[in-house]
Amino acid sequence: MSQPNEVTKPLSWLPGFIALGLVWGSSFLFIELALESFSPIGIAFLRSFLGGASLLIIVWISKQKLPRNWKHWAHLFVVAALLNAVPFVLFPLGQESVSSAIAGVVNSTTPLMTVLVVIVLFRDQWPTVNQIVGVIIGFSGILLLMEIFSSGSGGSVVGVSILLLATLCYGLGMSYAKRFVSSLPYSPYVLAASQVSAATVLTAPAALLWGFTSAAPTQLSILGIGLLGILGTGIAYVWNYRNIELAGSVVASSVTYITPVVAVVIGALFLREQLSATQLVGGVLILLSALLVQGRIKLLPTREL
Repeated sequence: MSQPNEVTKPLSWLPGFIALGLVWGSSFLFIELALESFSPIGIAFLRSFLGGASLLIIVWISKQKLPRNWKHWAHLFVVAALLNAVPFVLFPLGQESVSSAIAGVVNSTTPLMTVLVVIVLFRDQWPTVNQIVGVIIGFSGILLLMEIFSSGSGGSVVGVSILLLATLCYGLGMSYAKRFVSSLPYSPYVLAASQVSAATVLTAPAALLWGFTSAAPTQLSILGIGLLGILGTGIAYVWNYRNIELAGSVVASSVTYITPVVAVVIGALFLREQLSATQLVGGVLILLSALLVQGRIKLLPTREL
């Protein structure tokens, strides 16, 4: 993959970076709108279908070919289940109990979950002291976000727990993809199109069995699912890979820290959602945790345990 040209393309990645942060941060609003009419499994299927169709069009226009090796497809289906199909159901399911703002904040626990997966499943990769501190801080933030010490927090606990299962899937999926998919001989666009298309196949039976809708579709719900699928699951992948090409993976992954802020602001502006003081502190601790486990900041001298 080519490195960014610092001379001829200064900050050429910035527009796509900002656009990606806005779109992924808005995805929780799109889910909230879609929930007016669509069931969680219906949202997962339609999101995958629309996103996969968008990516397949891009692959077709660029005259690239999808994988033909069945072993490669087996790995792609595992990644599709962990990074798309299952969390695409869990996020709308969790947002039935908590706000889109909280969902956006919980989504930023993905680096924390990835480190936990590495600690538990891949013991050849030992965490650093800073990562362990980050894990502790992250779980403290999660408890505050749940307001687990407050009365009447039952719905928040259930909703956040469901969302944490989704980010755990992200952690498992990213670890699996790094080992078995990232080295496959295909372009990022082909891998993305194949992965999201596989998620469409995985979610289709359940959507057909349990139904796509929970109420008559409204204009807002159709707009929400359309934006979630085409923008948040299709075009956003293209922007992400483009950011990686122009700025490198470290800079591109920094969008993780923008999406929860966007989610909170948009939730407040359009849905009149508010986080309590306790939840705001929890959100800040979760972002600090993400910075620590990804090695962006260090509180203690670096050494492995």
